[in-house]
Amino acid sequence: MSRREDGIDWDDAYANAAHIPGADAYPARWAEAAAAFRARARGETDLAYGDHARQRFDVFLPAGRPAGLMVFVHGGYWLRFDKSLWSHLAAGPVARGWAVALPSYRLAPEVAIAQITADIAAALSVMARFAAGPIALAGHSAGGHLVARMICEDVPLPDSVAARIARVVPISPVSDLRPLMRTRMNEAFGLDDATARAESLVCQTPRAGVPVKVWVGADERPAFLDQARWLAEAWPGTGLHVAEGRHHFDVIEGLADPDSPLTGAVIGGLAGEGERS
Repeated sequence: MSRREDGIDWDDAYANAAHIPGADAYPARWAEAAAAFRARARGETDLAYGDHARQRFDVFLPAGRPAGLMVFVHGGYWLRFDKSLWSHLAAGPVARGWAVALPSYRLAPEVAIAQITADIAAALSVMARFAAGPIALAGHSAGGHLVARMICEDVPLPDSVAARIARVVPISPVSDLRPLMRTRMNEAFGLDDATARAESLVCQTPRAGVPVKVWVGADERPAFLDQARWLAEAWPGTGLHVAEGRHHFDVIEGLADPDSPLTGAVIGGLAGEGERS
């Protein structure tokens, strides 16, 4: 049974697949496209950044010296998926001369969301060794939350890594975790008010000087449009782009295209890389 409070069905508010036509077909499509990209890409897969079986990452490399490193962190409400479904999203940045790293991470309920944040911080410190220059962070849904957490003042990163983060693009992020306490998913998260606040972007202070551009689909659930807006309002100077005709599952597809507006938003103009979108 869905949880209703204040007249709102909170489970439905944060349900994406139920409101996307053909949603069940997307994971298979992602997996097929990702496998096809890996078959032709340069790089290494299943590299370790920790001892757990899920503390692994893939890195894909351009033909020449990388202009920088783009990191993509997948979503799935901190509950599902891994790096293997998203390899094709490296295609756009790789074609523009960037190295791209994609980590997996431990999942709830095995670990708390705070530990997942720690996983991404640990991964970032290792992945940063694969390319010099600027680091651009992008992540989708829960991954949008995780990449934005990397520039929060309470997340410890080596100075040498933190100083290289040149841009963050949270795509359809969950920026305030407190509404999730009202969903059935919280049985896995175990959030209370204190832990939800501690992991909520809107309750944190970002490091100064890192440009943030929130990206969200115009056809997403109202809850995700709210979450995107809340982050843009909470962090001064943060941009907000609403992508027309995009929903929660296809809003990320532009990363596979070197000339898409989304790829341009993530890496365009960095490391002397000219804007092409």
